[in-house]
Amino acid sequence: MSQSTFTILLGGELSLTERLRQAVGGSRFIAADGGMRHAAALGVTPELWVGDFDSTPADLDGAFPNVPRQPYPAAKAATDGEIAVSEAIARGARRLILAGALGGERSDHALQHLLSAVGLAEAGFDVLLTSGKEEAVPLISGTIELDLPKGSLFSVPGFGPLAGLSIENARYPLTDFHLPFGSSRTISNVAEGKVRFSLSSGRAIVLARPYDLSGV
Repeated sequence: MSQSTFTILLGGELSLTERLRQAVGGSRFIAADGGMRHAAALGVTPELWVGDFDSTPADLDGAFPNVPRQPYPAAKAATDGEIAVSEAIARGARRLILAGALGGERSDHALQHLLSAVGLAEAGFDVLLTSGKEEAVPLISGTIELDLPKGSLFSVPGFGPLAGLSIENARYPLTDFHLPFGSSRTISNVAEGKVRFSLSSGRAIVLARPYDLSGV
């Protein structure tokens, strides 16, 4: 994998699935506060550990003594995750994997990760959010493809009205569809294999559950 790929270890839930291991294999790592707990599980040593360390467990505080720390005050204008992403970009990141970005106890952080991912995609970055069991990819103007197992579930919530939305190789395909803001029309679709998404204008996220084959 290119050295311009960075995995940001965040504080949400993370399951050590094969798709997760393949996604992060060969990448560089930066930990955000309590997200460092995922490093041991993954068997990796991040090159930087940032945050205010208010969510770092006591038993983790003395771990990884050779990893440089970049502390910030609790009263700051950005989340630890956003700081970690900024550090990755400063080090040459072009692809960002936000591991532990979905689920967990803080739904506000999970929502912010989704919104930030769309902004990063609009700035030209390749972004994947993952919990191991669930994955998310920004969908903005253009076309993307996701290689999903046949029968797995996915949804496409929009962060505003969507124009020219097309979904191919799915149980419920769409062609040049206008999705009003707040509509549930694109929730709970089923992949028939690699799914192709196209969008003329708008901002959305593709949320996929590759291990949930309840659609079979």
